[in-house]
Amino acid sequence: MTRLTTLALGAALAAGPALADLVFPDLSYRTGPYAAGGIPFSDGYQDYFALVNARDGGIGGVPARVVECETAYNTEKGVECYEATKGEGALVYQPLSTGITYQLIPKVQADGIPLHTMGYGRTSAANGEVFSHVFNYPANYWDAASVAISYLSGENGGDLTGKKITLLYHNSAYGKEPIRTLEELAAKHGYELTTIAVDHPGQEQGSQWLRIRRERPDYVIMWGWGVMNQVAIQEAANIRFPMENFIGNWWAGAEHDVTPAGAAANGYKSLNMNRVVDYPVFDDIRTYVVEAGNAAGDGSNVGSVLYTRGMYAAMLAVEAAKTAQEIHGVADIDAGMMRDGMEALEMTAAKMEALGMPGIGPEFSVTCQNHGGSGLGLVQQWDAAAGTWTPLTDFIAPDDAVIDPLIAADSEAFAAENGITPGCAES
Repeated sequence: MTRLTTLALGAALAAGPALADLVFPDLSYRTGPYAAGGIPFSDGYQDYFALVNARDGGIGGVPARVVECETAYNTEKGVECYEATKGEGALVYQPLSTGITYQLIPKVQADGIPLHTMGYGRTSAANGEVFSHVFNYPANYWDAASVAISYLSGENGGDLTGKKITLLYHNSAYGKEPIRTLEELAAKHGYELTTIAVDHPGQEQGSQWLRIRRERPDYVIMWGWGVMNQVAIQEAANIRFPMENFIGNWWAGAEHDVTPAGAAANGYKSLNMNRVVDYPVFDDIRTYVVEAGNAAGDGSNVGSVLYTRGMYAAMLAVEAAKTAQEIHGVADIDAGMMRDGMEALEMTAAKMEALGMPGIGPEFSVTCQNHGGSGLGLVQQWDAAAGTWTPLTDFIAPDDAVIDPLIAADSEAFAAENGITPGCAES
């Protein structure tokens, strides 16, 4: 695997790849206040491609090559990384940043390179008739908001009338993404919604938690990332907010979010778009990648929440590439073919089991009309004594009756603003 900064990429581009390969850029962030989340995700993403190369001889016999470019979770740097790497033959981008995603959407549509924003980014990109080259399967932010409310409703006998719910959110495009959905769901379910912003990077939250202590909501939902999560959990403990009533989204539910607070974090809950268990594939990664000295990191992240999610993202990319190879009858696919593979991707229970990760995610199929997958999510809870996340639910379905009209309205507005005629792309 090659770790390249934006500046170092110039020489690599001039030389060009020596062998035919399938290129998967990794717009990573191993530095800055969000590195604690960026590192394990990137390790999992890269290690799975290394596993496929070592164990399977590549994807359909063609080696996968990861080109890593450090963004530091900075939107401008993320765009620079995209421009610096797209000429390498990039098949798909996964920027792990909503801010970067918003900037890349018009670029990938113009350049014909697919963008996979797995569980983040612009939610209405689930409408493939408008966003032909953007995919956010298996679920999106509005799904996550709906799953959280469905779970809380179930905890209250199906009735949230009069309950006070506070959204504590990262003051960015990422954090603002669920607000509209939570407002619509509040109108439907009768709960009172309050929103409280936390400015980047989230180290100062004293005033926000004083307000929460004063207003005494029944539940706090957190849309956080990086150090914001750690600080929020500690602040919640400081004011003795009941952890079982504090639920983060799936980017606020990793080990590093809760361990700094020690025993005080016990009972904190979060969503997850994938299960985290000891999958057989981890043994293969340890054997073929870590022990062989080809891991992206030191191997200590294998099996953690975000390592697993990065691996899951890479697996979905590999399976889409295989699908593209089958559709077009060639092994050395290009970005346009990759897009077709992503739009025809089917993830079944049998396929996930055969890959050594049974039940890692929900079954779903991608179509032109639906680039968003099933939208399912589960709820997990932190057991501080055991140092593990325990699933509390199976996968919960989102409220499509609320979400689908929102996706339609937002995507149609985007199409009108950008002169896009909705329709299915030609293969």
